[in-house]
Amino acid sequence: MKRALLAAALAAAATPGPASAAPDHAHPAQDAAVATLDGVVVLGVAPIAASTFVTDPRLPRQPVPASDGADYLKTIPGFSTLRSGGTNGDPVLRGMFGSRIALLTNDGALSGACPSRMDNAMSYIAPETYDRLTVVKGPQTVLWGGGASAGTVRFEREIPYFDRPGVRAQGSLLAGSRNRNDQVADISAGTTAGYARLSANRSEADDYRDGNGDEVPSAWRKWNADAALGWTPDPDSVLELSAGTGDAQARYAGRGMDGARFRRDGTGLRFEKKHIGGVLDAVAANVYRNEVDHVMDNYSLRDPDPGSSMPMPMASNVGDTTQGGRAALTWQRDRWEVTAGVDGRQSEHRKRSATGRGAYLAQPWTDDARFRTLGAFAESHWHLSDVHHLMSGLRIDRARVEDLRATTGNGMMPMPNPTAGQRRGDTLPGGFIRYEHGMDTAAGWYAGIGHAGRMPDYWELFSPTSGPAGAPNAFAGVQPERTTQLDAGLQWRRGGVEAWLTAYAGRIDDYIVFDYLGGGMMGSTTRARNLDADIAGGEAGVDWKPRDGLKLSGVLAYAWGETGEGPLPQMPPLEARLSASGERAAWSWGALLRIAAAQERVKTDQGNVVGRDLGPSAGFAVFSINGGYRFDERLQLAAGIDNLFDRAYSEHLNLAGNSAFGYPADPARINEPGRTAWVKLNFSY
Repeated sequence: MKRALLAAALAAAATPGPASAAPDHAHPAQDAAVATLDGVVVLGVAPIAASTFVTDPRLPRQPVPASDGADYLKTIPGFSTLRSGGTNGDPVLRGMFGSRIALLTNDGALSGACPSRMDNAMSYIAPETYDRLTVVKGPQTVLWGGGASAGTVRFEREIPYFDRPGVRAQGSLLAGSRNRNDQVADISAGTTAGYARLSANRSEADDYRDGNGDEVPSAWRKWNADAALGWTPDPDSVLELSAGTGDAQARYAGRGMDGARFRRDGTGLRFEKKHIGGVLDAVAANVYRNEVDHVMDNYSLRDPDPGSSMPMPMASNVGDTTQGGRAALTWQRDRWEVTAGVDGRQSEHRKRSATGRGAYLAQPWTDDARFRTLGAFAESHWHLSDVHHLMSGLRIDRARVEDLRATTGNGMMPMPNPTAGQRRGDTLPGGFIRYEHGMDTAAGWYAGIGHAGRMPDYWELFSPTSGPAGAPNAFAGVQPERTTQLDAGLQWRRGGVEAWLTAYAGRIDDYIVFDYLGGGMMGSTTRARNLDADIAGGEAGVDWKPRDGLKLSGVLAYAWGETGEGPLPQMPPLEARLSASGERAAWSWGALLRIAAAQERVKTDQGNVVGRDLGPSAGFAVFSINGGYRFDERLQLAAGIDNLFDRAYSEHLNLAGNSAFGYPADPARINEPGRTAWVKLNFSY
């Protein structure tokens, strides 16, 4: 099956959908230009630079436009999602999960609070309210925090400079199957001296039906609102104050509780000065504070299951407050560019719970964990010549964690915490060096090696039932991960053909894995410990334009992992995406065939904090179509049908369906939506 998949994908010519136009040479220390995309509907994204992908998240995409950040990332080759229903999946990049992927929104960190990652950080992201999404794969930049061994994801809002007084507005309306309806608005007004901006969205959907016609609990309702005031004394300077809030509800087929609240509140202040004119070329600094308040219960969006481990109404309320900042200076001289600075972050986690409807509100908050990180970094770009470039970076982070739990354990049997009040700290170095040759030309390639040290996160230190053998708990025994990885790639452009390839191979010392130890009186137990792991894989793509107005495309992505105990758990299968798209006058059309191979390399007794492999999974193929019409540059209409043939299928990365919704007691994968139709109107002023 895998060999057939490989042959089919390469023969059909690959990158998923419209490709990027070739930009000027870019590197992480500079602003990346948003890729220019053909057509109306985005079927996929190609790299614009070494290990770097950039796209506009406001554009319509297929499958149906995303309700959360994790879903949108699936447009980028190498990303997959750990699914639990209709929304709020957990992103996976090249088989890597959790804090191995650094996430920033407007260069501020955001963290979820649920011990089982029901509200991972992507749950709070509304992609269409941002102007740009930038992804750097692998440890190939040091500018945006430490520990990002899998990659760095940045959702960004650009500064709306005004050269004369005016108003700008853009937005979209979406309607689709299962009462899917979204509204997005983004309005800016300003003069040469400053601006005001308001972005807001609302998204809603009912439970979907899979290809068998069975209803899957998956309904959601979300809203977000963000405002910013900026002072722009000149086109190269800005001082901006921002604030945002949002909330949501979501039903989950794969969990014992639903998300009754996803409250987000944030504030930020940033200053930027560019093109200063001397050796010092730019200054950038920002501070931020983000707070989440998440409620999980078994009674707001479902009825308690008398036959489950939670037969009575119960709720758990968790929260996290993250605050931090960053300051960086950029110098340019002849053929050198250097960006250096410092960043810091502090987060505090709290919780409360109770049995009975709304009873948790009368309970006091209890702080259980505190994290602090302070880092210094420097990244350089040496233009050896017009075609030869050398990039390098170095950072060092001092990370400290404090255990604030007085007791551990669940239910009616709390135990004294042996590490109560203790602190632990580590100094974690990271860096990379990368050589690039001719990436601006018709044929180019790059190769780099990077290293990242990652402190165990909240979910790895505080959610496991126990830690490594001989340790009193995970907080005391789980060691930091250290990833060393080689990344390489090439690109080729000639005539109507564009091709690209990215590949990686790495060693992870002290990879953090969860052992699932079976059930007990209080349910299944988990143990966190360290293993050494080897990883490898990559993505490849080709774009072919046989004539004007027609493009045939496809992409191939594969991830592999192994430890001394067998396959690395929860690795996505080999996947191919083949597409065709065309334009004629104002009309456009597209078709997408997504093929996933069977995954037989599984480890059912190991996994991560969210779950483990449920066993081997079958392959599948799903076909979708779309069309669009540009009335003018200000008004575009797009429509699509996902899973046109109403196939019943499920992803390999999956949470077992919960028995409260009729799933069997043995692990059963949650099926994906059946045939889904949607129409979207984008407008601007």
